[in-house]
Amino acid sequence: MSTEAADTRPARPLRGGADDLMVTGEAVLIDIPAASLPSRLVAALIDWAIYYLVLIGLILLVTLTSGDSSDATYSTLTLVIIVLCLLIVPVTVETLSRGRSLGKLIMKLRVVRDDGGPIVFRHAFVRGLVGVIELPVTSGVPAVISAAANPRGKRLGDFAAGTYVVREQTGMKLVPPPPAPPYLRDWAIRADLAPLPDGLALAIRQFLVRRAALTPAARAALTDNLMRQVMPLVAPPPPPAHPEDVLSAVLTARSDREMVRLQREQLTRSRLLPPDPLRRPW
Repeated sequence: MSTEAADTRPARPLRGGADDLMVTGEAVLIDIPAASLPSRLVAALIDWAIYYLVLIGLILLVTLTSGDSSDATYSTLTLVIIVLCLLIVPVTVETLSRGRSLGKLIMKLRVVRDDGGPIVFRHAFVRGLVGVIELPVTSGVPAVISAAANPRGKRLGDFAAGTYVVREQTGMKLVPPPPAPPYLRDWAIRADLAPLPDGLALAIRQFLVRRAALTPAARAALTDNLMRQVMPLVAPPPPPAHPEDVLSAVLTARSDREMVRLQREQLTRSRLLPPDPLRRPW
C-alpha cells in the first residue's frame, strides 16, 4: 500500500476499538481506553472477597442466633442475606459512587456508559442483576470469555446495561489543533461557518498535523479534496490565501465557536439548575 493511500485514511485510535472514539468540538480525536482484563479481574476479586466475607459472617450470625427458629424462617433469612450481599449492596455502592467500588477504587477503574457519561441506578442494577448469574453462579467464566472477546472488555452485564469499565488515569496527551494564520484571523471571526461534520474536522486536523510527512503530490491532492468539502460551508469566501492556511483558519474558527457555545450552555445550566450535591468541589 502506498504512503499516499495510507495517509488519507482516518488515524487509528490510540488503543481499543472504533467504539472507543469521541471527537470533540476542537476536532480532537479522543480514545477512552477500556480497562484491561487483568485489572478488572483484580478489582472483581477484591469486591467479591469482601461481599463473601460479609455474607459468610451474616449467615454465621443468623445460624448462631436463630435458636429454635423453623427451617422456613432460617431459609428466608439466608435468602435475604444472599440477595443483600450479592445484589443490593453492590448495586447501591456502584450507584452512589457513580461507577466505582472498593476494588475499582484501588485499581483506579470506573464504570461508565457507552457514551462515556456517568452511570445511574438503572445501569448499576442491570449490571448487578446479570452479574449475579455471571460471577457467583458460573464462577465468572462467561464474564471472562465475553470480556476477552470484546475490544472494550465488556462482560454480559455491560452489554445488557450499555456500559463498560475504563481506567480513570491515563497518560494520553492530545495535540491541540494548528492555530489560524494571523492574516486570516479577521476573516475567520466574521465568516459564516456552517456546522462542520466531525469526520471532516478530524480529517482536516490530521492532515495539518501530518502534512510534513506527505509527498508533495499527496499533500496537494489532500488539500484540494478538503478544500472542495470546506468551501461550500463558509461564506464569504476567504481572501487570497494558501489553501492550507484556509483550512487552519476554518478549524480554529470551529474550535473557538464550539468553546463559546459550551461556555454559554454551562452558564445557562448554572443559572437554571441547582448545584449537584455529589459533585466534588475540586
